[in-house]
Amino acid sequence: MKVFIDSDVIISSLISSSGAAFYLLNKRFNFDLYISNHSVNELRIVIKRKGLSENDFSKIIKNVVVYENKYSLEYIKLNFMSYVFDIDDAHIVCSAKEINSDFLVTYNMKDYKIEKIKNEFDIIITKPANFLQYLRSI
Repeated sequence: MKVFIDSDVIISSLISSSGAAFYLLNKRFNFDLYISNHSVNELRIVIKRKGLSENDFSKIIKNVVVYENKYSLEYIKLNFMSYVFDIDDAHIVCSAKEINSDFLVTYNMKDYKIEKIKNEFDIIITKPANFLQYLRSI
């Protein structure tokens, strides 16, 4: 199983150590968690702006696979804009598709065209708590 993590999940885990995002990113599972190199770049900016711990971020990054998306952001936006309502999230869908992800975990469900992504790429988009609930059921 491959699970792609939206950057908002990482930010949430840095803000609160009691939520589903923190649990998901800090517990060891029998599958890989992925983020894109584009997300890492975004996250570094947000972490500085919000005054969050860069040390805690570094620990999280060690627990995830950073997918090096070979496409430029311009290419990604042009080719994946039809899957998102927020063009800045196009790289998330592109990267999740590129790694053949089974799930995309995010708090920003409203930013994605969920059914289109499911139908065309067979990727399920879900919130961290719902994903953890699914894990408990299998």
